Amino acid sequence: MRIATIYTGDDGESHFGELDVPLTAEGPVGSLSKAFPVTGLIFREVSGDYDLDFHNAPRRQFVINLAGGVEIQVGDGTVRRFGTGEMFLAEDVTGRGHISRAIDKQPRTSLFVTLD
Repeated sequence: MRIATIYTGDDGESHFGELDVPLTAEGPVGSLSKAFPVTGLIFREVSGDYDLDFHNAPRRQFVINLAGGVEIQVGDGTVRRFGTGEMFLAEDVTGRGHISRAIDKQPRTSLFVTLD
């Protein structure tokens, strides 16, 4: 399984990358990864006018969209959209960070799974 990541490069700018999460062979409950040690679970709602300029992730965390989506622009100018049911790992806790925007003026409900 591949998961998008946002990380800080040696240039101090955020970039998109990918995390490859190995899964076990298919079994009676499907394919599973090893457990990630997590420290918390945070629910979040933002309005459809959400537009946050460059900021850092406050901690390493998986961001899972439960409803709605978000447009992320990283420091190198690349823009990606993550919709309902999609997730990414935010780990750009240093450097300039990234921009987050609502998509189509729609609110978003998400879940942060913290790793710090």
